[in-house]
Amino acid sequence: MSSASSPRVRREYGLAMLALAAGAGLLLAAAGRPWATGELTAPGPVAPVSVELTGTDLTGALSGFGWAGLAGIAGLYAARGWGRRAVGLLVALGGAAALNAVWGATRPDALLAAMADSTTDTAGAAQVAADPRLLALGPAMAVAGAVLLVAAGLVAVLRAPAWPGMGTRYDRDAAPRATRSETPSDLWRSLDAGDDPTLDAEPAGTTPADPDGAAHAPRAARPAEPKENT
Repeated sequence: MSSASSPRVRREYGLAMLALAAGAGLLLAAAGRPWATGELTAPGPVAPVSVELTGTDLTGALSGFGWAGLAGIAGLYAARGWGRRAVGLLVALGGAAALNAVWGATRPDALLAAMADSTTDTAGAAQVAADPRLLALGPAMAVAGAVLLVAAGLVAVLRAPAWPGMGTRYDRDAAPRATRSETPSDLWRSLDAGDDPTLDAEPAGTTPADPDGAAHAPRAARPAEPKENT
């Protein structure tokens, strides 16, 4: 049994793809959640206005890294050899970049600047009443998703060439194997296994050929021996 078909390798491949999908999903979900809240005040007898900032308001990169992680699943399945290592490296770099984006967006000065920018959308003369309050769930989801992308990408760099994928059955250069299909179900099973059901064994009465392509002349029939008269 080859390493690509062993249960351990398939389980490893499935866990890595699950981690990659979960990381990408967490990044996409975190981008739409509120990350910080604050209040804006305006001159006069006006009540303070509560404002929420989502992950997309603070950094627009999370959604892009999430979609890139989902694309990495297809890339790891379709690529082979060093191509898989390259895809895994890109996924890991994307996760590291997402971590850096989360850190930069959650700094106090970044939150205050983003809250100040939102005053133009709320009221022209509004001001930030106090320092914004950072919420924990949205950034935590983004950090967890980024860490999963980094982990899955590094595992792919080390182990991806041994994982199952599209295989040689879809390659043009792969030599099809001859097989005989007796029933329609045998035909579909042969196609799924990468065999060519049209390359059946030589039918009866055909002239066998050498490996170099030269055909043998048919053997002459042996004449029947005359019967002795008794």
